Amino acid sequence: MVQNTQLVPKVLVVDDEGNILDVVELYLLREGFKVVRATDGPTALKLYAEEKPDLVLLDVMLPKMDGLEVLRQIRLHQQLAAPVIMLTSKSEEEDKLVGLEAGADDYITKPFSPRELVARVKVALRRVEEQQNRATLIRARTNDEFITIEGLSINKTLRLVEVEGKPAELTAKEFDLLWFLASSPAQVFTREQLLDKVWDYSYFGEMSTVTVHIRRLREKIETDPMRPRHIKTVWGVGYKFEP
Repeated sequence: MVQNTQLVPKVLVVDDEGNILDVVELYLLREGFKVVRATDGPTALKLYAEEKPDLVLLDVMLPKMDGLEVLRQIRLHQQLAAPVIMLTSKSEEEDKLVGLEAGADDYITKPFSPRELVARVKVALRRVEEQQNRATLIRARTNDEFITIEGLSINKTLRLVEVEGKPAELTAKEFDLLWFLASSPAQVFTREQLLDKVWDYSYFGEMSTVTVHIRRLREKIETDPMRPRHIKTVWGVGYKFEP
């Protein structure tokens, strides 16, 4: 989620190669972005906490702490974290999957076109803005007992869920899980948080309990459970409800 309240989006660029930092900063500044620079992992985390950037461009190979660990730390401590685009000289599919599973939003392989990088930044920020707008709309339409959006309606009083006007048969915990997620659209929750809030215990219970309930819930409310529209997985973090 975009954290910066200023009109000018702020991008944290993390790379230990000065020439790359210079080029990326030049192109971002030309497009009206504000740029914050870091050349190692610990500095990146420090600036992330202090500057609250709207987006992070993060190199994988960094001194002191690699980019994947920086990414994991960002995702671990920030529920509403900024989008992260990974930069790497590696092109193997496995490396990309590791980054995406750790919570990256996009991946660019070096050498890259600065114009393409700027375009990817704009797309990522636009996607977040659209998600925020949808979340604002759903909050505006939501009261304490009823949520409705795009063919999905949830009635807390009656504990009734309808998909395209047809009732969906949910178990008690499936309903509680759906209501909890939908009540906080676009907010990311870890499995531990969901166990605590929905199942009401912090230290007992398997993480697979949440995974199984998410899968069953998707089968009941999503048109295509393999490509869910509302209940999204945030790799390396947890789940969120997307309006």
